[in-house]
Formats: sequence, C-alpha cells, structure tokens
Amino acid sequence: MSQQPTPSEPRSAGPFSDVPWALVLGLGALALLRPLLSITGVTERLGWSPFLQWGTTALVTLVWVAAVVVARVPRPLITLVYTGLAYAVFATVLSAVLSPIMLGELRGPATNPFALVAVLAVNALWGLVAGAVALAARSALGSRRSGT
Repeated sequence: MSQQPTPSEPRSAGPFSDVPWALVLGLGALALLRPLLSITGVTERLGWSPFLQWGTTALVTLVWVAAVVVARVPRPLITLVYTGLAYAVFATVLSAVLSPIMLGELRGPATNPFALVAVLAVNALWGLVAGAVALAARSALGSRRSGT
C-alpha cells in the first residue's frame, strides 16, 4: 500500500518526479515540425532550406521555453531535457516509418546505433540549452515581479 507523503516529509526528488509528462510529449511532438517541413518538401520549394530549418528550430525552442515558464513547471531544466529526448525518439520513429515508404528501404538513426546515440545526445543537449534559457527567463521574471 502506497502512502502519500505528509507535508512534513520531503517529496522524492528522483529524476522523474515533478515532470509534466503530457507537456513533455506535446512539446516533443511539436518539434516534429522541423523534419515534416523537410519531408513534405516545403523547405526545398521555398528555397530557404538552411534558414527555414534554423528559424523553425529557434521558434520551437522559444515555444518550449515559453511553455515551461508560463506553466510554472517545477523543474524546467529536466522537463526540457526530456522534451528533447522525446523529440529524438519521435523523429527516429518517424524516420523508421517513412523511409521505407518514401525511399524503399529503412534509413536513418534506427539503422545505426551510433547515429541513434548521437540523435539522443544532440536533442538532449537542445533541451538542456532551452531549459537553461527557461531558468534564466523565470529568474528574470521573478526578479521583476518582486521589484528587485
């Protein structure tokens, strides 16, 4: 039988506690906008390939930061690291599903363990940077609200 901690008992501060998983999964899915723009050919048709990808990355990062700040997520740094990891998993699955359909064979990080680790690491780093920005923004907003 599991008991709820009483107010005098500290809550568990494990790596998965106080993480809003619905937000993590939703923000991770939002980042699929990046590969979908490429898959659908939008970036190539517009001729803005590198600029659109960087702009989309910046926009997604801004949305991630704003979401955790506005939602007052208790642990924004770890939340956005998990968001980056969720995106990495979603993008890998998307690649694994679509590459055989569009290219006739399985390609992408699902075919190479080193590539898979690299995708996870890069996107965890993306989440870490976004989480650090969120912490700074929350701190700045907190200072402004308290008048300091």
